[in-house]
Parts: sequence; structure tokens; C-alpha cells
Amino acid sequence: MTPADLHRAVSALVEPQLVRPLGELGFVGGVDESSGHPVVELVLPVTNWPHLDALRAAISALAPGAEVRVRTMDDEGRLTLRNYLRGSMAAGGSGDGHGHDAAPAPRFLARDATTRVLGISSGKGGVGKSSVSLNLAIALAAQGYGVGLLDADVYGFSLPKMLGAASDPIVLGDIVIPTLVHGVRCLSMGYFVDDDQPVIWRGPMLHKAIGQLVTEAWWDEPDFLVVDMPPGTGDVALTLSEVVPRVEMYVVTTPQAAAQRVAQRSALAARKLKLAVRGVIENMSWFTGDDGVRYRIFGEGGGASLAASLGVPLLGAIPLEPLLREGGDVGEPVVVAAPETEAARAFVELATRIAAQGPARVYRQELRLV
Repeated sequence: MTPADLHRAVSALVEPQLVRPLGELGFVGGVDESSGHPVVELVLPVTNWPHLDALRAAISALAPGAEVRVRTMDDEGRLTLRNYLRGSMAAGGSGDGHGHDAAPAPRFLARDATTRVLGISSGKGGVGKSSVSLNLAIALAAQGYGVGLLDADVYGFSLPKMLGAASDPIVLGDIVIPTLVHGVRCLSMGYFVDDDQPVIWRGPMLHKAIGQLVTEAWWDEPDFLVVDMPPGTGDVALTLSEVVPRVEMYVVTTPQAAAQRVAQRSALAARKLKLAVRGVIENMSWFTGDDGVRYRIFGEGGGASLAASLGVPLLGAIPLEPLLREGGDVGEPVVVAAPETEAARAFVELATRIAAQGPARVYRQELRLV
């Protein structure tokens, strides 16, 4: 392979984080063989680019023995990359490197976009909503879908530790590139503040932060954007109804009647905001003992009762398992660390059912009978 051939081959490699050819991203410098072996220069926005090892391996497969040298982009190169990404993010954008102005809205939020935004909500905390959001997102990605995961619980963020990401998101001017792990792009306020630092904001700041996390991040055009909602019926639900009017709401509850009654408020609030409530997910449904018996520790029937009262299906029942809790504590989600468990299989079934539902109907305001 000549240096020119190798340059073309390396330029055609697809970068895992941005899912674009290296050449289009401006990530390929020169290819030199003056030292007797190929030397490929990668030009990256940051030296510790998250998937550098994967790029090295791909180049080595193309040219065994090739040396990869990394150079960090200068300000002009980073601006060019920013403009390319901004252009390709915008509805109708071409990604031609001329997106100097702030884009109006990401393409995945356009009316004709195929992205489904899944809001995972609950009326109260402590029902395992974040665990459901995380494992559902990974299960969808494992089925071949493009998936983003947004931690919209700004005050009580938990997904960064639960996901176990080895790298933080990358800020490129006014664009944030989410972290990518287990095939899922993830953004959370937890990546930008210390773990023990409280977020003390009034409503307008919260509204602005959620808007930026949705519209100024490199979500690309995912099949699903899973949103881990904060408990209750406050500001975040209002903001998302404005920023992402096509949100499909899924209500998480436990089997006990008290939790079911509180969760119902979340669903009714969503309907008042004209958001489609698509189904109920019951968590902590049972514990299977060593004797094989299912013990209903938190009661029985709450999820089915809530689904019936809302007129939507009960889409999943997730058992209570130590590995589910332990995986969240150490950053090893159960669908990855223990796919053979009851809980992991339940999340896979849940993902399959949600995908099979198809998108919610969109009732367009301009189409009215008069």
C-alpha cells in the first residue's frame, strides 16, 4: 500500500464517537514512510480522545507495523470541526463546515424525524427509575438501535456512576459530545459538577440547562433518546414539553398501592401537557429466592392497576435482584454484567416491546376540522 493509498484508507475509517469518516472530520494528517515504515498522523481535538486505542487498532489492521502519532488540533482546526458538527446537527444542515451561526434546532427534533424520545418518569423517588432508564437504553443499543441517554434529573443526577463511563463528555465550543459507553451516548449534569456538589438553581436556570443538553449536544440522529426524568411533576416536565413536544412518557412504579397512586399523578400531569403516555413499567415486582419461589416483597398488582386506570399497557415487570443494585453502584449495568439474570432478560423484553410499539401518533395543530 502506497502512502496515498494508506491515507485514503485511513480517511475512510469511521470514528466511533462521531460516526463519521476520519477524513471528513479532519482527523487525518500526513502519512510518511521515510523512516522505513508507515507513520500515520492523527489530528484530534484532544490528546486523550476516548476511542484512540480503537483507532490505533483499526490503522494497524490496515497496515501492520504502522506507527500512529497523535497531534492535537489547533484553534482553527477545532473551529472547523465545530462548524462541521454544527452544520450536520441542524435541521436541513449539510455538515459542509460552514455552520458558523448557532443552529436553530437539531435535526432529530424536526417534525419528520424518526427519533423517538422516551421520557422515563415517576411520581416519587426511590422506585428505580434511573436503573430502568439506564438498562433500557443499553438493551435498545444491544438490539442495534442508535441510542442517547439524557439524565434530566439535574438535582439528583446518578447516571454517570451507574453507567461506568471511563471518559467525560468533550466540550467543543458550544457543542458537547456525549460520552459513549455500551453503545449509548450519555449526558448528565454529573459530568460537569463534583459528585458531592449540590446544584442549587431556580427554574429559569434549570430550563436553560435542559434546553442546552437537548439541543446543543452531538446526539446525531438516534433511533431513541431515553430521558431519565426527575421524580414529580415540576419544571423539567414543563421544559421538555416545550423543547421536545414529541416525548413519549413511560411511568415507573412499584407493586405497592401507595406508589401506584403517586405515579398516577406523573401520568396525569403528562397528559395535561399533551404528552403521550405509552405504558407502565413495574419495578421491584418480586424477589426469587434460592428455593425458586417468587416473593412479592412490595405487594402485588400496582403496575397492572395503574396501567388499567390509564388505559395503557403494562410493558414490563422487573424483578428485584441484588446484581441489579450492585451493578448500579459499581458502574456495571446488569444487562451487560449479568445478561443471563431475570432482571437483564426483563429489560431486553421491555426494550423489544417499546420498540415494537412504534412512535406515538402526532396530532398536528394545523390539521383541524372547522
